[in-house]
Amino acid sequence: MSEDPAAQVVLELRGVRKQFASGGRTLAALRGVDLMVRRGRVTGLIGPDGAGKTTLMRLSVGLLEPDEGRITALGRDSTRESLAVQASVGYMPQRFGLYEDLTVQENLDLYADLQGVAPAERAGRYAELMHMTGLARFTGRLAGRLSGGMKQKLGLACTLVRPPLLLLLDEPTVGVDPVSRRELWQIVYRLVREQSMTVLLSTAYLDEAERCDDIVLLHEGEILGQGRPEEFRAPLRGRIFAARASGCSKRALQKAVAAAPGVLDAVIQADRVRVVARAGAADVPGSIAAAVDGVSVEAVEPRLEDAFVSRL
Repeated sequence: MSEDPAAQVVLELRGVRKQFASGGRTLAALRGVDLMVRRGRVTGLIGPDGAGKTTLMRLSVGLLEPDEGRITALGRDSTRESLAVQASVGYMPQRFGLYEDLTVQENLDLYADLQGVAPAERAGRYAELMHMTGLARFTGRLAGRLSGGMKQKLGLACTLVRPPLLLLLDEPTVGVDPVSRRELWQIVYRLVREQSMTVLLSTAYLDEAERCDDIVLLHEGEILGQGRPEEFRAPLRGRIFAARASGCSKRALQKAVAAAPGVLDAVIQADRVRVVARAGAADVPGSIAAAVDGVSVEAVEPRLEDAFVSRL
C-alpha cells in the first residue's frame, strides 16, 4: 500500500505573514506564504537578499512567531511547540553560530551539551563528523582561526552533533571558496542519501539551485513558484537566444537588443548577449536582426535565471 502523501511533508507553511517595524515604518517580510518541503529531498529556497529567506527559516524553527498563518515542522506546530521543534530540527544560521575563542573540539562539546548528547555517544559521532567535514586534523585549533569554508563545515558539524530528521541551512555557501562550496554540497547529499535527512537550504545563487531536487522561488516575501528545476526551465525552451555582432560593443549590442520587439530581457554574458523573449512573441531572432546590422542569433538552452526573470 502506498504511503499517505501527507506523511511525506516534513515542513509546511500555510498563509504565513510576518511584518517588522523599522524607523516608524512597517516592512512586510513574508506575504501569505504557502510552502511544502517533502521528506528525503533537498529543497532550495532561492531568492535575492531581502527576499525573506532568513525570516522564513527562523519562523520554521520557532525562533520567530508569524503574524498570521500556521507552520508545522515534523508534525509539530512551530509556534505552540517551539521548544520541541528546536530540539528535533537542525538549524545553521548564516553566521555559523560558532564560538571563535573556543577550539573545534570545544565547540563540538558545547553543542553536544546543548543538544543533550550522551557522553557515551560522542566519540563515535565526533569521529564521523570530523571525517565527513575533513576537520579531523584541526580539532585543537581555535574556531576563529579557521578559513571561511572550514568555519562553515564546523558550523554544520555542530548542527549535526545530534542527527536531525530535518536540516535548515541559511545560505551556507556565502563567502565560501568554490572548493568548499563543492564539499558542502557533497556533505548535504551524503546526509540525504545515508541518513535519510531532509534539507531546506537557502541561497541567492541560482547556479546552486540546479543542484536541488526541488526549488522555491521567493521574491519580496512572495512565492513565485515551487517545483523541480526542470519544471521551471521547460516553459522557456524556444524563448532563449544568444546574440553576437562583430564591430559592435557588447554594451551597444545589449541596448539595441533590449529595445527590439518581443524582447523581455537582455544581459551581457561573456562575448554575447543573452536574450529572454516574451511569452508568445513571434520571430524574436528576426526582430533582433532588423534592429542590429550583422548580428547572429542562435537558440540556447534555458537556465533558472531565465525562469526567475520571466516570472518577475
